[in-house]
Amino acid sequence: MDGLRALITLLGYTLAGQVLAHVSGLPIPGPVAGMVLLLVTLMIRGRVSAELERVSALTQRHLSLLFVPAGVGLMTHAAALRAEGAGLLVTLTVSTLLALGTTALILQRLRRGEST
Repeated sequence: MDGLRALITLLGYTLAGQVLAHVSGLPIPGPVAGMVLLLVTLMIRGRVSAELERVSALTQRHLSLLFVPAGVGLMTHAAALRAEGAGLLVTLTVSTLLALGTTALILQRLRRGEST
């Protein structure tokens, strides 16, 4: 029964994130907002329950199943990808390099004991 409660908790935070993103008009996906809400809650509580940790680990083991809808979407929008693919590739490459560079700089500062 605790496993069901933990799964409902995860789904509840996903729903709360969807509602927050929709109501606030924030340009972020609802599930991401839900993860942030869950993170804040866990930071305030200072711990993760054993059951939530177990259900989360089980969910992560089957995470690859969530890529099936993305693959279907790629197949469905193949024409748009052909038309806009070069721009998408450049954007993804530049944003990935910027994220990696920023992360590396932050890591360097944190290792030196400086505040960012």
